Amino acid sequence: MGRGRRSRRFGIGTTERHGGGGGAGLLPLVRPTSPTPAAHRRLHSSSSSSSSASCSCWYCDFKIYALNEPLLHLGRRYSRHFRLWFSIGVGFAVASLLGIALGLLYELARSLHVLHCKVELSSLLFGFSPMVSDMTVSLADAGYIFLSTLISVSCHEFGHAVAAASEGIQAEYVAIFVAVLFPGALVAFDYELLQAVPKFSALRIYCAGIWHNAVICAICGLTLLLLPWILLPMYIHGENPMVLDVPNSSPLYGYLSPHDMILSVDGIPIHSPQEWVDLTALIDGVAFPESNYTKQNRDVREGNGEKGYCVPNVLIEGSEKIQLVDNISTCPYDFSSFTRTPCSETSLLYDHPGDSAAIRRDRTYCLNSQEIVKLKKCGTGWLKAVTNGSSCICSEDESCLAPIHDPGSTWIEISYASPYSKECLQSIRKLDPSSQTSLSTEPNCSGSFVYVGDLISLAQSVWLTAYQPRWAFGIGTYLPHVLEKIVTCTFHVSLMLAIVNGLPVFLLDGESILEAGLCYSGLLRPRERERVLRVILWTGTVMSIIALLRMVHTAFL
Repeated sequence: MGRGRRSRRFGIGTTERHGGGGGAGLLPLVRPTSPTPAAHRRLHSSSSSSSSASCSCWYCDFKIYALNEPLLHLGRRYSRHFRLWFSIGVGFAVASLLGIALGLLYELARSLHVLHCKVELSSLLFGFSPMVSDMTVSLADAGYIFLSTLISVSCHEFGHAVAAASEGIQAEYVAIFVAVLFPGALVAFDYELLQAVPKFSALRIYCAGIWHNAVICAICGLTLLLLPWILLPMYIHGENPMVLDVPNSSPLYGYLSPHDMILSVDGIPIHSPQEWVDLTALIDGVAFPESNYTKQNRDVREGNGEKGYCVPNVLIEGSEKIQLVDNISTCPYDFSSFTRTPCSETSLLYDHPGDSAAIRRDRTYCLNSQEIVKLKKCGTGWLKAVTNGSSCICSEDESCLAPIHDPGSTWIEISYASPYSKECLQSIRKLDPSSQTSLSTEPNCSGSFVYVGDLISLAQSVWLTAYQPRWAFGIGTYLPHVLEKIVTCTFHVSLMLAIVNGLPVFLLDGESILEAGLCYSGLLRPRERERVLRVILWTGTVMSIIALLRMVHTAFL
């Protein structure tokens, strides 16, 4: 409903009684922000203009009158069904109001250090982590937020308008506004008509917006759950994540290309973008046991074992020697440096203080990592078990070599497929249709590479989707991702609108619901009701500000 357009009347000389009022005083009213002549309160269907606009230094709005008659006709035609529908919404909105009040008490208790609980309401309700490291918003993200806000706000105000129409109250106009930099919408009603409706009817009108936002959240959740089946005729879901884009700033730029499939990380198959994020975080937790991820996941094995490869001794003898350039040891030809590691869990990754530089260089071998990763694995640093119950699986003519890398970085293998590349398509055409050759075994369709560095930043540096098109790709490749983003953003924005409008604060739906609820109870006299309402609203406003400041502090600082 219209924000900032409600006016309440309390006190002697301002209360009136209507049919069935029973001395309970006036209901919450909605009145224009400026005096409106009686002629202007008539139906705007008779006006020659179907819209109007106004603007000031901090507020601009666009009023639409053409929807007044259709909304009234819709509400009256199905009034019995709408009243039942919005009566259910009253129960939900009142229960939500109580739950939100408990949430505010929880945040207040945490602020006063009465409770020592680590559960963040921002993460629980809105789906984002309190540890926000990158708050950059792209142009596409801004578009998703704008569209989801438009959908959520429209459904919210549509609920108020249809609920009022089912009670025989016609909207004066529907307005879209921008206050400072914040967009919104409102539905304005004739306050004299609202004044005459029964108290429970007023509750239905005030609770309709929150109820519709809750329904939108349920629809979005169900859509996300069923989206793989909805898109099944056109897309394959959950087989391997497909690359949509690799920014120039990504460490994977030049290694992966759009429409590539990520097959595995360190030999562990990947089926979705979430598995990609979770697995890289898990590998990082194994490499650095003191990281936050390891502390939060008790299933992660303790210990910092080494990743090794069973390298033939013949290949080791013919390896390139490490060079000393400007007092820095380096390998030629972009080779990687490896060192022998015993079959036990003792690590030889770092230099021993007693070893001379010559001895350390003699222990180091420069090998082509692209060839080494094809060999059998050894060591205790792999998430996937590589032993057969023995301490070493390398044969007598092989040695277990572990890669050397800088402290703080992690070595991982990434296998990928390029099923849509020209080379792969040509190879597939040459294959026997009856053969069962997979993409991972075709040299022109797959490959692997090694990444050494920070895994947490790596996981967020590439744009992935769990959907793979069945036919020739193009703009349709991005359709599932766009749908997921729109539905997800709409879910979060609708949830936020429902929670914000359920707060016991001034100028929002929570104020009207509280006042109408107090009027409906009939337990208090008008003056007492006014005092109780003011106390609740001031307390709720202060607690909401405290909760908001806590969320901002945990998110940005």
